[in-house]
Amino acid sequence: MASQRPPENGFRETALVAGRSTATAFQSGRRETCCTNNPGVSLVVNIRGARIQLPVFAWGAANAANGVFRAAPMGRRYTEKVVGTLMANGKKGRVLVVEDDLSERQGLADLLGAWGYDTETAGDGEEAVAIVPSFEPHIVISDLRMPRMSGMELLKRVREEWPATAMMILTGQATIEEAVEATKLGALNFVEKPIDPTRLQVELRNCLDRHDNARQLEIANRRLRDAGLLGHLVGSSKPMQDIMRLIEQVAPSSASVLITGESGTGKELAARTIHELSPRASRAFVAVNCAAIPESLMESEIFGHEKGAFTGANERRLGCFELADSGTLLLDEIGEMPMPTQAKLLRVLEDSHVRRLGSKHEISVDVRVLAATNKVPAEAVAKGQLRNDLYFRLNVVQIEMPPLRDHLEDLDEMVAAILADLNRKHGRDIKSVDPEVMETFRHYAWPGNARELRNVLERGVVVCTNHALRRKDISAEFGRTMLAADDGLRLRPGLTVEEAERRLIVETLAFAANNKTRAAQMLGISLKTLHNKLKQYESQPQS
Repeated sequence: MASQRPPENGFRETALVAGRSTATAFQSGRRETCCTNNPGVSLVVNIRGARIQLPVFAWGAANAANGVFRAAPMGRRYTEKVVGTLMANGKKGRVLVVEDDLSERQGLADLLGAWGYDTETAGDGEEAVAIVPSFEPHIVISDLRMPRMSGMELLKRVREEWPATAMMILTGQATIEEAVEATKLGALNFVEKPIDPTRLQVELRNCLDRHDNARQLEIANRRLRDAGLLGHLVGSSKPMQDIMRLIEQVAPSSASVLITGESGTGKELAARTIHELSPRASRAFVAVNCAAIPESLMESEIFGHEKGAFTGANERRLGCFELADSGTLLLDEIGEMPMPTQAKLLRVLEDSHVRRLGSKHEISVDVRVLAATNKVPAEAVAKGQLRNDLYFRLNVVQIEMPPLRDHLEDLDEMVAAILADLNRKHGRDIKSVDPEVMETFRHYAWPGNARELRNVLERGVVVCTNHALRRKDISAEFGRTMLAADDGLRLRPGLTVEEAERRLIVETLAFAANNKTRAAQMLGISLKTLHNKLKQYESQPQS
């Protein structure tokens, strides 16, 4: 092309040989554009060095006889309308542009600023990591290949440390493998260079819509939590509210969580709630009960195997890590996993690669691992049931689920939620539980915790012939089970005398199948004193 002098209107007339796909123009501060009459040509505008591909809105006549086209500047009113259309749909939001090429970085920032976005720029991933905490961008738009820290490395840091921040990758030469990896890591999209502003507008708008939806969901979850509901969890008592707040805090991250508590306290429900409130919610949630898998099959179940890896391996089998790729894996009863398997698990957690039994190749996986146990972790480590290094790797955050006897004030909400679920499951319409039955529930110690409560209610729902569960619908064996298999009463350190007395009375009532006269005799107090104590407990729920 011959060199050309920029005309007064700020556009350089650019000759374009027929058959090529772009024409180039530049802008001198005014929002104007130019086009060509070749239907096979699109327009690339150079805004301070950033090559922005514009859709063609109109065609101006050019010197077509010799196969050379000139970009003809359009009138000011028309061009303001065209570019104004591109700008009008932008929502205000904070966008961090990460690009090592200064001219492209500044050009894209200027374009986003013209669309109404608040922008900051960074020359590479390390500079971006330093800016994010103070700028708090809604969206990070990053080049893929940069010095010091690449776009892929930046993506990993953003997903780990600022999961609420959306990220888009700019590239002119990404491979399919890089696109797949970036998508698995949470990139919302790849945007090819030169940038198509129409597509970029749509992508930015979608990102902000997702951010707004996530924020509204967070507000809704907070309101539900304050009302005693969060995911699969129910309860407005202080112990349950504390757990719900902690789950809200840890769910958006990829941190490992160790969930502890007695059997039946809802450890798997807590894990599912973490998954459903996380960015991985649309991906798989895989739960594995380590106590239910024979030791000889444990490694095959966790890591998978190739055909012929061992006797009976007639076909390839994917392990739990591969099934949960991009999602969440719950290892329930982790203390029951054999020690050799624990060592292999630790390696997978550290380098995010798994090797099937009988395979020579490792497979990269992106899995958030949650673990649960009904044992006291420190005791399991001391007894050699749980590797010390694995315990510390899993115990980034620990959530201890309280036994039902410690939050009996949640019974009404729990019963209502379980009844609704059982009605759907069995096609029934049980609306309530008789007050006499609820009174019995309140004075029972629930050694099987929430699981026992569900089992008791399910039996009642199946046999009930009315719209309310009555005492006759509850098993005659209910209430005759001791709190624990041992002969003594468990009292944790730090329990006050008043709390210990309450625990003793509640558990004695449970042992006596709620026979108050017998319970008073066993406690060595009068029946009137027992009634007074129970009234006091009803007016003063456990904190």
